[in-house]
Amino acid sequence: MTIAATSPNSSSSPSLSSIVSFGEMLIDFVPDTAGVSLAESTGFLKAPGGAPANVACAITKLGGDSAFIGKFGDDEFGHMLVDILKKNGVNTDGVCFDMHARTALAFVTLKKNGEREFMFYRNPSADMLLKESELNLGLIKQAKIFHYGSISLISEPCRSAHMAAMNAAKEAGILLSYDPNVRLPLWPSPHAARDGIKSIWNQADFIKVSDDEVEFLTQGDPAKEDVVLSLWHDNLKLLVVTDGEKGCRYFTQNFKGRVSGFSVNTVDTTGAGDAFVGALLLSFAKDTNIFHDEAKLREALTFANACGAICTTKKGAIPALPSTSNAHELISKAK
Repeated sequence: MTIAATSPNSSSSPSLSSIVSFGEMLIDFVPDTAGVSLAESTGFLKAPGGAPANVACAITKLGGDSAFIGKFGDDEFGHMLVDILKKNGVNTDGVCFDMHARTALAFVTLKKNGEREFMFYRNPSADMLLKESELNLGLIKQAKIFHYGSISLISEPCRSAHMAAMNAAKEAGILLSYDPNVRLPLWPSPHAARDGIKSIWNQADFIKVSDDEVEFLTQGDPAKEDVVLSLWHDNLKLLVVTDGEKGCRYFTQNFKGRVSGFSVNTVDTTGAGDAFVGALLLSFAKDTNIFHDEAKLREALTFANACGAICTTKKGAIPALPSTSNAHELISKAK
């Protein structure tokens, strides 16, 4: 049985959210000491996680308006996560609860350099059980941007819900934003992951991938431009490759380039890419001409790089998300 936060297809107009994020939200258990294995860790910090939810919170932290669509277990963790969304100002009209499945959990190993490894508990978790009939299509159709990842493509019924939501957004003329967020332990095999992630590739208007994800998807050298451009498709308005603290590379139909990153004291890279994406989507929502104006795009990417960098300076994703003033302060210091 499912409990909907609101009637899924209610015709009553929801509060407007210019960016709707679709997918998973879960609990990350992060070791309280960096550089130790899960077995060696003596304690864990409980942190909200899940890339699409992080993006939704990143947007509101920067003063934008966002909504989240996803499913939670009707358990303490599920209600805690939805409360976190609400406290962060994210519209939860698209949220529902499953009375039988649990909220997903992930144990995250922090290496000494701040990079992570994941061990997931979802067999199946509530987010995997979202059905097409539970989608709040009204919320999707009034948005400017519909953002999603690839984890929601792994299994049914969530895959069908993802496809229906994406198609509804496409038909309504809404910008489609895709950050695949490769998590290999969740897929049956690397081959299945590659195929699943690429199965919706040509639908997106904007795609963000990390250099590691370029390497995984192409099996080529992510530093080479021709390798990156093998991921280009004619419907794309913008392809961005993030290169960690080095910054990012961008490719549009008319121009391409690189924007430098920011050097900070990295503690935990969790959520850095989501902070980057949230900042960029907020810039898109404010000015759709950005895809045709290189100066504006570079300014937006600099701001996004700053947001991503700041997010690495604290443990956890949502607690580490920066404000607009934090980002501008880092940009000013670097000048």
